Amino acid sequence: MDLAAVEELREDLDAFCTEVLASLPRKDSRAWGNCYLRGLMLDGRRKSIQPMAERLPDGNMQALQQFVTSSPWDHTPVRRRIATKVSQAIDPHAWVIDDTSFPKAGNHSVGAVRQWCGALGKTSLCQVGVSLHAVTDTASVPLDWRLFLPKEWADPAEARRAKTGVPHGVGHQEKWRLALDMIDQAQEWGLQDRVVVADAGYGQNHHFRDGLTQRGLDYVVAVRGDVNAHLGQALPQAPRRSGARGPQPLPRYQDRARSLEELVLERGRAALRRCTWRQGSRGSMRGRFVVMAVRPAGVAATKEARVRAGGAREWDGVLAAKTLIAEWPPHHEAPTDYWLSSLPADTALRHLVRLAKIRWRIEHDYRELKHGLGLDHYEGRTWRGWHHHVTLVTAAQAFLTLRRLDPKTQTSV
Repeated sequence: MDLAAVEELREDLDAFCTEVLASLPRKDSRAWGNCYLRGLMLDGRRKSIQPMAERLPDGNMQALQQFVTSSPWDHTPVRRRIATKVSQAIDPHAWVIDDTSFPKAGNHSVGAVRQWCGALGKTSLCQVGVSLHAVTDTASVPLDWRLFLPKEWADPAEARRAKTGVPHGVGHQEKWRLALDMIDQAQEWGLQDRVVVADAGYGQNHHFRDGLTQRGLDYVVAVRGDVNAHLGQALPQAPRRSGARGPQPLPRYQDRARSLEELVLERGRAALRRCTWRQGSRGSMRGRFVVMAVRPAGVAATKEARVRAGGAREWDGVLAAKTLIAEWPPHHEAPTDYWLSSLPADTALRHLVRLAKIRWRIEHDYRELKHGLGLDHYEGRTWRGWHHHVTLVTAAQAFLTLRRLDPKTQTSV
């Protein structure tokens, strides 16, 4: 939007900033936070500090640089206020876990290494941020962020850690662990639990799915068709003991575990059910799906089941049953997409599919966050600066989302 449009929002934005930046102890810091948000919303090709400062009548590059890069304000209370406000306003249908990349020109930015860069579609030098989003079919806003720190940055002796201000004790954690950490944070903030949705990068990981179960959360997560499982009705049987002595053999499944693709193909097209799950911009969203109960197998699933049962001798050999949703479009020889869910198999198909597909909404998040609000335009190198920038971009998107939802009642914060 142009400068006149931003100025028209000034009163509402001032009220919004008064609340979400209330944890910042200094009045001038809160004022520069307000200025930064206006800079993010203002039209311009780049949303890095220098061009934003030049566009704003009250912009000051040095002051904005100090506020974002080195000022010691804590981003966590700000995110908590945004997350609480947004969750109350949009009443999310799900929490969506995702990650996004931030291409970099040099390897001195915190967390930057050569890794898969989704923004470029290839392996390249970039940072990766993991995010938790509150999502409905009509709105979505990030609730929290974690910066993925690759193993190359985990060594306490790594000189770049000190230069970029990586906190002591912060090391390498897999992305799925960062995702669970954000969920723990959301629960600590008092946000109401939601069904968790994630792509196969997270859904494939049994430890991630089990972590959600331990936290009392249902999920619908994408997986690949090569995940092995038993049919839901299959039960293990204890083999006969060969002699009079020795312990009773542990129960085990008589048939080998098979891939999800094999299990669905065995059911065949006769098991397909038609479903319309929402109205899109070009009409009804429809598809054909198979829904069935399965018991995911594998070393990780077996180990978790034994630990939960108290040990190998206590375990009855039964793997946990989950619901498989498979989309099988016409003219395809096999299903194209698979999801595993902790929701029961008799859950309404439309509800299951709607949750499985709801990740489409955060693609809108990323388009607005990156192209409209400059999420990946930050040119600083520090840990603190990265977290400050993504927090302020999130605040800007939350403000705009609340206005779009109800401009009459959501402008006062």
